[in-house]
Amino acid sequence: MKKIICVNVLATILMTAGVANAQTPGNPLQAGAQRTYEIVKGYITRAAEKMPEEHYAFKPTKDVRSFGQLIGHIADASYGFCSAVVGEKPPMGGFDAPIEKGTTTKAALQKVLASAFAYCDKAYASATDTTATVMVKGFWGELPKLSVLDFNTAHDFEHYGNIVTYMRLKDLVPPSSEPRK
Repeated sequence: MKKIICVNVLATILMTAGVANAQTPGNPLQAGAQRTYEIVKGYITRAAEKMPEEHYAFKPTKDVRSFGQLIGHIADASYGFCSAVVGEKPPMGGFDAPIEKGTTTKAALQKVLASAFAYCDKAYASATDTTATVMVKGFWGELPKLSVLDFNTAHDFEHYGNIVTYMRLKDLVPPSSEPRK
């Protein structure tokens, strides 16, 4: 009896390992980086949609960005990080913060945010585990492409944390706290 149980357990383990191994993508590092980015991109996009227009100018204190400026800042930085990865000048935005400083309406900010995320989608999709180690320069010094993409994702999560606070102060439930469907 013990032998049969041991054989069944071993067979289950081997089959599970085989299935898990078969599901591993060809570029697991890039796939993991892209998946994490997709999560925060979704949260930020839904938060920008959910926040009413009248609260885009909201600042919890005078010394911080407004909600709209946060959305603009995320768009600017996304262009900055992702343009470094693809090796080109940002098509708009960038670390000089032109979007954050000059775009104020909800509709315009949602449009540039979507555009910045679409631009970064291409940067994440163009990376492979091999090209992820190519070094790129920026204000951060010199880092591998994958690290710059991870920096972008960490930056997005940092500011999503700000967004959560702004939403809670306006009695709104942030996307990451909504019930799962």
